Amino acid sequence: MNRINGTDFKEMLLSGAAHLSNRHDAIDALNVFPVPDGDTGTNMSMTFTSGVKEAMQACTDDLSVLAKTLSKGLLMGARGNSGVILSQIFRGFYQSIEGKSELAPADLAAAFVNGSKVAYKAVMRPVEGTILTVVREASAAGDQYMKDHPEATIEDVFNCILDESRISLANTPELLPVLKEVGVVDSGGTGLVVILEGFKAAMDGRSFVMEEKESTTAKAAMELENEEFGYCTEFILRLSEQGQVTFTEEKMKKALARLGESIVVVQDEDLVKVHVHTLTPGDALNYAQRYGEFVKLKIENMQEQHNTIMNETLPPKAEEPVQEKDYALIAVAAGDGLKKLFEEYRVDVVISGGQTMNPSTEDFVAAIKRVKAKHIFILPNNSNIILAAQQAAAVMEDQDIRVLQTKSIPQGLSACIMFNPEVCADENEAEMTAALEHVKTGQITYAIKDTTFDGMEIVAGDYMGIAEKSIVISTPNKMDACLRLLDNLINGDSEIVTVLAGEDASEEETAQIARYIEDQFGVETDIQAGGQPVYAFIFGVE
Repeated sequence: MNRINGTDFKEMLLSGAAHLSNRHDAIDALNVFPVPDGDTGTNMSMTFTSGVKEAMQACTDDLSVLAKTLSKGLLMGARGNSGVILSQIFRGFYQSIEGKSELAPADLAAAFVNGSKVAYKAVMRPVEGTILTVVREASAAGDQYMKDHPEATIEDVFNCILDESRISLANTPELLPVLKEVGVVDSGGTGLVVILEGFKAAMDGRSFVMEEKESTTAKAAMELENEEFGYCTEFILRLSEQGQVTFTEEKMKKALARLGESIVVVQDEDLVKVHVHTLTPGDALNYAQRYGEFVKLKIENMQEQHNTIMNETLPPKAEEPVQEKDYALIAVAAGDGLKKLFEEYRVDVVISGGQTMNPSTEDFVAAIKRVKAKHIFILPNNSNIILAAQQAAAVMEDQDIRVLQTKSIPQGLSACIMFNPEVCADENEAEMTAALEHVKTGQITYAIKDTTFDGMEIVAGDYMGIAEKSIVISTPNKMDACLRLLDNLINGDSEIVTVLAGEDASEEETAQIARYIEDQFGVETDIQAGGQPVYAFIFGVE
């Protein structure tokens, strides 16, 4: 392979997405913080499969169009900090190859270099020992190799990039002490290496295929939005003499699994009957044709069928004009109680999400489109969601959208309390931001693995008390964890403690916590049924 064309690129994308999907659980396990949240591997896999899905739906072999569509899909589907950074890498990649129908070795090297530059620009304070380091060192190595070897092949350059990415990944614990303490490499960097390995496998003609699992979020992201939509493709194939030798049902099923779902492949001597729901029927037919000739062929557009049925059965809806208002608030929270609480604090749209599932850029864009206001404030309420929110604000650049740096639910609630619809946007932003400095956040959850963090031995299943981003207690007893965490958070300057009880918190436990705060500290207590998953209790101390 001397050049990469659009067909090659599609195969690389599918292989990379499959390999990342197959490895996302293992990548999640590399996260240093032992909490049961939606982690790096899941976020990266859902981000990448979202981009690949968009690229496949483009129904083209034009390399530049594929890269552009991939970039857009990644941008809108980005989840978590790692997902946003990944989207920026391939945004830079596309910008470098725009208008090219093929990639020469020098083009490939330059594309990764630009991907690295764009990714670094997207992060306000880049941290070394992360995916950023891996892409920078790998792309720099590829660029230098190209300069030293002008006659290098595309495989030579890519092998150099892949080899250096592995070396860089292995070195991440030397750059981030927390990785060294826990004994792992960076999870985001691992995700990037896995994607590159998928690319390499496709270049070598041995593409990865998505493994069947009972439940895979990444696979779900790759599937059609609705099983009824796309093209119902059916055909009967008469195998050629060569086809009768090379064809197997399993081989056909694996190939079609990359293109769609609802797959049926049945062989009867030299005839093969195939059924598949796919967004790219042409790709399915092109693959099948290598084995023989079509005896019968039928393709139906299920999206059109759905639209026709809906138009016939549903009365037309009159759109009510929406009056533009001065302000709208958008917040992220998980749990019916928290949703209700934010709505009581004048939040217009609550996006379901948090630790267990980070919303995508597209989720934020959809929320922004739901409200009609001159000024929109977004409260991410999680440090891993801020970048996606900022990316959504950049997409909707014609509107005044302000992303506040709320990193916890208590911070988000405090910001809401300080919102005043009677003052200007700048004053609101200043007051809401200032409120964040006076809030201390504590959280109770359980450990998902044995580890050592900040010198503390943590056992899987233990309850952890987390003050801001520091684990201050790990113990088998939930109430012990709660009370000792409160001891850490509350001092003589504290005036009020907000207790947000999660879905796993009992009334007895909540009452005991309220009594402890009153007896030990004598400060005002506000008890709320948050209903949040993962965290039995969330404490906000002001």
